[in-house]
Amino acid sequence: MNFLLLPQTSYVMQPSSDFVSDVLIIGSGAAGLSLALRLADHCKVTVLSKGPLNEGSTFYAQGGIAAVFDETDSIGSHVDDTLIAGAGLCDKEAVEFIASNAKHCVQWLINQGVLFDTETSDSTERYHLTREGGHSHRRILHTADATGKEVETTLVGKARAHPNISVKERYNAVDLITSSKLGLPGTQRVVGAYVWNRDIEQVETMRAKSVVLATGGAAKVYQYTTNPDVASGDGIAMAWRAGCRVANLEFNQFHPTCLYHPQARNFLLTEALRGEGAYLKRPDGTRFMPDFDPRGELAPRDVVARAIDHEMKRLGADCMYLDISHRPPEFIKHHFPMIVEKLLSLGIDLTLEAIPIVPAAHYTCGGVMVDQHGRTDLDGLYAIGEVSYTGLHGANRLASNSLLECLVYGWSAAEDILQRLPNTKMPKSLPSWDESKVDDSDEKVVIQHNWHELRLFMWDYVGIVRTTKRLERALRRITTLQLEIDEYYAHFRISNNLLELRNLVQVAELIVRSAMARKESRGLHFTLDYPDLLEHSQPTILQP
Repeated sequence: MNFLLLPQTSYVMQPSSDFVSDVLIIGSGAAGLSLALRLADHCKVTVLSKGPLNEGSTFYAQGGIAAVFDETDSIGSHVDDTLIAGAGLCDKEAVEFIASNAKHCVQWLINQGVLFDTETSDSTERYHLTREGGHSHRRILHTADATGKEVETTLVGKARAHPNISVKERYNAVDLITSSKLGLPGTQRVVGAYVWNRDIEQVETMRAKSVVLATGGAAKVYQYTTNPDVASGDGIAMAWRAGCRVANLEFNQFHPTCLYHPQARNFLLTEALRGEGAYLKRPDGTRFMPDFDPRGELAPRDVVARAIDHEMKRLGADCMYLDISHRPPEFIKHHFPMIVEKLLSLGIDLTLEAIPIVPAAHYTCGGVMVDQHGRTDLDGLYAIGEVSYTGLHGANRLASNSLLECLVYGWSAAEDILQRLPNTKMPKSLPSWDESKVDDSDEKVVIQHNWHELRLFMWDYVGIVRTTKRLERALRRITTLQLEIDEYYAHFRISNNLLELRNLVQVAELIVRSAMARKESRGLHFTLDYPDLLEHSQPTILQP
């Protein structure tokens, strides 16, 4: 087996060449790196990245970060917009906590060197704020249409330069190690993790006083997604296996406007395009969003995605179209230079023509349950960013609240971790990974077949519009896949694809179970069998 099955009393603690740090952060996006930089002046930090340090969802974020920087705006308005977009399922206290701490956390980011776009008005320079769907004011700070790239590049540079931050790239976290597995007395807590070094294909151990999951979401569970390949639900699956609750995993946000092109299947067209006047059109050139919502193209993402899906199915069309060609070419090129350049490389001119688009899985609104400091149910384990459920997003995420959540919880988790570290003890060693009963696989095609099947039926059965029969059909297939994957995992040495598939099928089960538990249509969860809202609705919480 790939995990130790010895009784707790039979553990023999052998010296091991494990890595030791005060805090182990699994994930290297805005959440993980902002936390690392806040901690590093006070303790030793290890940051784990599955691929290159900047290869995560943060790097590809186009839109920006929502925060109140305009005197005509207010925190109360930001809160209200978030609650409305969340369709009655946001935790108001969490929303107020995040909105109230937005400005100083964004200012910290600016102090790190992040350059947001500015404009000059009446001889006064100020940040250029754009508006996105669901926002009642212009409050989105951005760097053209490549905000995530600016944020990630800045944080990566600072992290690499800090002497107390150890960066380990091409490492997959396999599973968390808890005190109960070691037979240690007292409250169960996390003491480290097993990690797979992809370069030498060997499992190593990492000890730490605190472990932070900053692994992002699980959009890779779907056939079509805007996310990079690393978004495979690893943190959610590991936390679940360690005994942590999860919540609201039925709410998977499908971004309405992903480029429909065979050479760029996951290229996102930022919501800021619609914020600056882009229209959604049918193949015949007519607009359709005013038929679905008085806010038109600036309706929340769940409304827009369902409208596009409805029109595609009604017309039998492969895609709809996004058109901003009525705006001046200079305006378009100034505000969306990255998109213009990318589309031109594909033979498409954003300034002259409508762009073919389809919805695609984009954001996981649920996740591992945490408090206002990012603490999970397991002592010493934190979850921040998209991997977590804070109560901010409810049944639908308001645009540009995601990077904000990363920054605020990077701050609040750091405050809590630093307070607790002096009183936290670390075991002297951890048991080594046991590979004595596994072999190299000669059937890797099994992984590929299971991988494609999972993502396809999740798209077909657990997508934008659902039914009870589709969900039941998906759960039956997931159960079969889990048996096959568990058997494979028990007999063969691990690989990147096997680790991700194991985690994705676990998260798929949690998504389907959550969806089956919700007997209504709300926000991002729409089912033909229960099309109406319940009068009283609560978050969906699953307990291991």
